[in-house]
Amino acid sequence: MEREVKLKPIAHIYAFAAVWVIWAMFLPMYKLWHFIVLLLVSLFVGFLFSKLFPGKRVKITIPEPEPEPFTSGNPEVDAVIREGELAVSEMKRLRTAIEDEKVRIKVSEIIEISEKIVKNVQDDHTFMQGVKRFLNYYLPTTIKLLNAYDRMYDQGITGENISGSMEKIDEMLDTLIEAYKKQLDSLFARHALDIETDIEVMEGMLKREGLTGNDFNRGEKKNER
Repeated sequence: MEREVKLKPIAHIYAFAAVWVIWAMFLPMYKLWHFIVLLLVSLFVGFLFSKLFPGKRVKITIPEPEPEPFTSGNPEVDAVIREGELAVSEMKRLRTAIEDEKVRIKVSEIIEISEKIVKNVQDDHTFMQGVKRFLNYYLPTTIKLLNAYDRMYDQGITGENISGSMEKIDEMLDTLIEAYKKQLDSLFARHALDIETDIEVMEGMLKREGLTGNDFNRGEKKNER
């Protein structure tokens, strides 16, 4: 966020002081009227310089305030969410460090899916039971692999061990993307079952009351007769 502020001028202060110094060096200062004249002259010079050298208006960047950490009121849920947010933050740092564009794109996709998983837990605490293994094993292991890839890439050489390991990690990222997608999808298994049940119940009620498409059309034909 940017804000425009005016810097206070200081030229008039220096001018005020300069008048006193020059007067003390060359003019008398032992009578009352000397001090009165000196004060008036210094005030006039200070006022003149404040007009000649007004303050500048500059734009300064004010940092955004840190957002309040999320709290659900449940320490266990808060710990899970905080752990997920820290893991996502670490993956973003590693994505910045990794120079291979192809790998960075894969990491970005993993980050996007991970953020959705953490956000769903934050919005619906019932999802928490389905993400414990994801948070306790999959995310930390993914970060470990990315750290290893970044460290080996920084060596700047190709060799059987370094190149082979980097290729395996690259291939593993594709597998992880699919696994993360399935993890996100699995969170909605119970919701999908609830939706299917609601639809079946509603369809049954509509059919019993003759409000489905076919029954409704037959009712219209009877009325026409």
